[in-house]
Amino acid sequence: MNTVLVLATIAVILVVIFDYTNGFHDASNIIATTIASRALTPVQAVIVVATFEFLGPLLGGTAVANTIGKFIDVGTLPQKTAMIIVLCGIIGAIVWNLGTWWFGIPSSSSHALVGGLVGATLLAAGSGYVKWGFAEMTHGKIDGVAKILIGLVISPLIGFGVGFLLQKLMMRLFAFAKPSINKWFRRSQFVTSAFLAFSHGANDAQKSMGIITLVLVLSGQMTEFKVPFWVILTCASAITLGILSGGWRIVRTVGFGIYKVRPLHALDTQLTAAAVIYGASVLARRSRRPTWSVRRSWASAQPTGPSRCGGARPRRSSAPGSSPSRALASSASSATSSA
Repeated sequence: MNTVLVLATIAVILVVIFDYTNGFHDASNIIATTIASRALTPVQAVIVVATFEFLGPLLGGTAVANTIGKFIDVGTLPQKTAMIIVLCGIIGAIVWNLGTWWFGIPSSSSHALVGGLVGATLLAAGSGYVKWGFAEMTHGKIDGVAKILIGLVISPLIGFGVGFLLQKLMMRLFAFAKPSINKWFRRSQFVTSAFLAFSHGANDAQKSMGIITLVLVLSGQMTEFKVPFWVILTCASAITLGILSGGWRIVRTVGFGIYKVRPLHALDTQLTAAAVIYGASVLARRSRRPTWSVRRSWASAQPTGPSRCGGARPRRSSAPGSSPSRALASSASSATSSA
């Protein structure tokens, strides 16, 4: 049997496994705030997120896949060498995903995939086979690793800024709202979590699509870089199955181990992260990092000062049915006193 074909088959299988680990690893960030704020039960959250995560890759286009599949240039290397480079990069990303999942550490699968491929290429072929893209930036063109790094830097900053402004706006609008407003915040998370899941699927699953298409081109199964529909369907299914498996270790860390998430925090976080990720996939056409967008928007949605509803800030956390403004005030007081 053709050795290259065997290596290509193994590579495709490993990419699907990576996509599966990506599902239960990264998607746990999506369902964490929904569960922590008691908007949905764990089963409801997983079903909603899995459904829209599956639709994301099918309807989200392939712009991100084109970026991910072209930042290493190993087409001129012997086919076996090129296949082994891709295999090593994928294995490194899978090991990272499993390790961080086991210890409940929130991290980005995209970082692991890009880093693994770049590292394997540097060791096996040298820096000349990596499309860094820094020289092209002097001519006004953003490409290669530079394009990915720019997305890495800008994405959390935009997420933090938008989340901060949105949280401030919501605090002003609902400063004097009745406690019953929390019911509306929880119900609204069905829409925002679905939007976030769709955006995440449209962005994250495309990375696996890009690598599988790269493998098909390197092995001679395709003559041009164009993502086939069966690759889109396979990656969408793999990441969805990963979500259905759940990443409860990371859910506990993000949803309960850092800060007590209120319904308003969760709503703002999901809306901000979804807008940043979807904008990156559709408008900017850059491969941003969904995981860091989610976490940075979550961080910026935390209270930074006293509520504007007036009065002293209580030192105990308010009950689940309390108003958003009082919850924010009490949380800020607790954070200040613990510091």
